Amino acid sequence: MDMLLEPVTLPPFPEGLRISLRQMHLLQAPMGGTLVTGGATFRVFAPHARAVYVSGPFNDWAQDASCRLAPIGNGHWAVFIPGLKDGDAYMYFVEGEGSSGYKRDPHARLLTVDPPFPQAHSVLRNPQAFPWHDTDFTPPPWNELVIYQLHVGSFDMKAGNPDGCFFDVIERVPHLARLGVNAIELLPVQEFPTMFSMGYNGTDLFSPETEYGEAEETHLAAYFTRTNEILAAAGAAPYADINVVRHCDDQLRALIDVCHVHGIAVLFDVVYNHAGGGFDENSIWFFDRQPYGDPNRSLYFTDQGWAGGQVFAYWNADVRQYLVDNAIMFYREYHADGLRFDEVSVMDRFGGWATCQQLTEALRAEKPDAIQIAEYWPVNPWVVKDIAQGGAGFDATWSDGLRLALRGAIASAAGGAGALVPMQPIAAAIADLSLDKRWRAVNSIENHDIVYAGREPRIPRLADPVNSRCWYARSRSRVATGLLLTAPGIPMLFMGQELF
Repeated sequence: MDMLLEPVTLPPFPEGLRISLRQMHLLQAPMGGTLVTGGATFRVFAPHARAVYVSGPFNDWAQDASCRLAPIGNGHWAVFIPGLKDGDAYMYFVEGEGSSGYKRDPHARLLTVDPPFPQAHSVLRNPQAFPWHDTDFTPPPWNELVIYQLHVGSFDMKAGNPDGCFFDVIERVPHLARLGVNAIELLPVQEFPTMFSMGYNGTDLFSPETEYGEAEETHLAAYFTRTNEILAAAGAAPYADINVVRHCDDQLRALIDVCHVHGIAVLFDVVYNHAGGGFDENSIWFFDRQPYGDPNRSLYFTDQGWAGGQVFAYWNADVRQYLVDNAIMFYREYHADGLRFDEVSVMDRFGGWATCQQLTEALRAEKPDAIQIAEYWPVNPWVVKDIAQGGAGFDATWSDGLRLALRGAIASAAGGAGALVPMQPIAAAIADLSLDKRWRAVNSIENHDIVYAGREPRIPRLADPVNSRCWYARSRSRVATGLLLTAPGIPMLFMGQELF
């Protein structure tokens, strides 16, 4: 089924721009490739390009007048191509001042498996076609959330599969429901350039990581059967056909759908302080193909680096809108129940405070009951203050007070019967009112940053460095988890923590 464009108010007509009456409808085309009645529209931001084409198997990868995008003002280009359908592959061909060549669509909803990343092509998708079960799902109130943070690639790896996938997480959803958590937080699931990653080096922010999808037919059939068994056991109708979950993006939707059937909300971890940690020639890097050399001319980024990647150009209104569009996509197309924003402190450091405000304002207007969680170090109360007061407008923020206090006490207790165990810091963390409302603090004693290999130990190992399975280690772990779950704030468990 084609996704029809909704009527919108046309933007002011750019002064001095010549555009034919036949092309007027392109002024309201959404960004990226979008299926509409009779074909697809394509719109891209490339202010310094000399020409932009859209090519694919549909035209034998030609670059000619029939597939050339028209300049529609403010650095945007657009075209309508008739006859295109869901699943069709495409690429932009950009002629710039520095070079000419193919680029993936920065707004592509899916990338091909063959050819694989980074040679992958963009794929047209109809995100409205998925048969959701969650019409009546309501996420828990924010102050009742119990979050379970997990990494798709390592949460439940099967024998012979070097990376876990969305289906593997689906198979563990009944366990999570029995455990009592009512929300999961997925570490970033956008396409990243490395073979394995926690996800914080994404390059194609609108496309799910293809390694988290299952394309092999035999494995896909087995996963499809088990997913339908899980739905049936929960009293939900099975998916009618394997094609419902054939593609990676719909496999992610199935994960969210199954979670909602089991009463579990889904939060996405998004990274807007930087992108990459390596960009390929077809990526968003220097998208309009200005001459390489000065990262400030790369269009979406600046010359400032962070975590191996490049900081976004927050001064650019189109880049800010790109991030807003990406965040809203998770609500509209994946039924997300909230977002966790990585290192907002880095965004602030590089001039992104207003971008945070634009994000939180747009998201609250889109879905008021979806929680917006910031990560800001050191903890900054202004990040959860209203925009009208000058705050960033987030609903909650990660906090380290309880974590530091509990881990300090557990580590001290490992010293034996004569050890001095500091309890006052725990009391102070529990009573802390620096965020005004104590439920605004998202507390954890483990998370992906803390227990990453080579950093700090998990709680049982901290409790007893010699024998993490002994009675003392397990008992102290249960005490720490009990305090986490009952203290004021939103508790967050890290995957596997329930086994201690």
